[in-house]
Amino acid sequence: MTVSPPSVVIIGGGFAGLEAAKRLADAPVHVTVIDRENHHLFQPLLYQVATAELSPGTIATPIRSAVQKKKNVKVILDEVTEIRASEKTVALVDGRSLSYDYLVIAAGATNNYFGNDQWADHAHPLKSLRDAIRMRERILLAFEAAEQEPNPEIRRALLTFVVIGGGPTGVEMAGAIAELGKRTLPREYRNIRLNEIRVVLMERADRLLRPFSERLSARAKEQLEELGVEVSLGHTVTDVTERGVDTDAGFVPATVILWASGVRAESVVASLGVALDRGGRVHVDQHCAVLGHPDIFAVGDIACFTPEGAEFPLPGLASVAMQQGRYVGDTIHRDLRRMPRRPFQYRDKGIMATIGRSRAVAQTKRVSLTGLAAWLAWGFVHIWYIIGFHNRSIVLFDWIWSYYTFGRGERLVTAPVEGRIKFSPDCEPLAPNPSSVSATEVDAAHFRARNE
Repeated sequence: MTVSPPSVVIIGGGFAGLEAAKRLADAPVHVTVIDRENHHLFQPLLYQVATAELSPGTIATPIRSAVQKKKNVKVILDEVTEIRASEKTVALVDGRSLSYDYLVIAAGATNNYFGNDQWADHAHPLKSLRDAIRMRERILLAFEAAEQEPNPEIRRALLTFVVIGGGPTGVEMAGAIAELGKRTLPREYRNIRLNEIRVVLMERADRLLRPFSERLSARAKEQLEELGVEVSLGHTVTDVTERGVDTDAGFVPATVILWASGVRAESVVASLGVALDRGGRVHVDQHCAVLGHPDIFAVGDIACFTPEGAEFPLPGLASVAMQQGRYVGDTIHRDLRRMPRRPFQYRDKGIMATIGRSRAVAQTKRVSLTGLAAWLAWGFVHIWYIIGFHNRSIVLFDWIWSYYTFGRGERLVTAPVEGRIKFSPDCEPLAPNPSSVSATEVDAAHFRARNE
């Protein structure tokens, strides 16, 4: 009688899920990767798609392509709606259910508006390629409308961009918008003046990039201000509307608002019925296994892993996710060989954030870098971890071309004319409700005419 190999189901084809699948390629198991997207996304460079520096295809790789040589790995384009731990199955959107012997939850994180979900209509996230493409069109369409807007007050509102959140994504996005708006686009728009372009970065804490040292946080702020970014620290956002952002320090009229303030784990883990932390992450033991479920692993942004003796859990970094993914693959290998599990040990390789051309900060246990040296280190690390030689080559070429020419080659607007920004002397900022219009219309229609 032939015994079927154990089944390993991996939820999510991100950094952690893909690393786990690759690690199990030589194991006597059947691996199934389930993801609601057909591609693996290199999220650290998503902001460069949003600011027209990179093409979407350069930072995304089809999951099937990434595992095509792994004969025991198959991919399903679907979404897990429920984990039934007692039955050892997962339920899919299409009504099917899959059984597992081992389950690896690597579903990642989504945006957290801290109880103000209505802000999502106007404070736009940056978690997917769709988000990045929409943000790119919002920025470009704001310039198109401002170019033809005769009212200087409205033109200034059109050219005000607010980024909420002073973590790496917020800092990188603010710097990139400032460079795009003040160094690239003004050469092509005849009626826009540099002093009309305003980029505001808002952070509730008293400094940016809190995981970094105070010195590097201060240096990041200085480098942003050198680019013309207004950094607002220590103020709380109280409301986000179609006309701008309310804070305890006053109102900022804006047309494009980016949310980079917080994330929470994907809700699929709630069906496990186990304790979650404040961010919706599932608590795991030193083997990355869900407490009380040794056959279920949680890795990456969805896991709350606190190293032994540490005060805080590991941060949601790509390096954490990749190391945990590889570890889980190795641990399943050891289980199959009836070897004891070893505790997961994270190797801290440091943290870094880019701010703009020749501007960045990087920090390891031994070295702290700023400016050009940090920027070069940041570029090398990101090129190294992009999947595929072709993608690496294109990204490197685009970066070199952009560095020497200040050009952005992906400034495309695909929204139909009737859905684009409306402008007139009496128009006011008014964004549409994304739930009531198509994705293309959401990308383009930021304003509507108003009769006085």
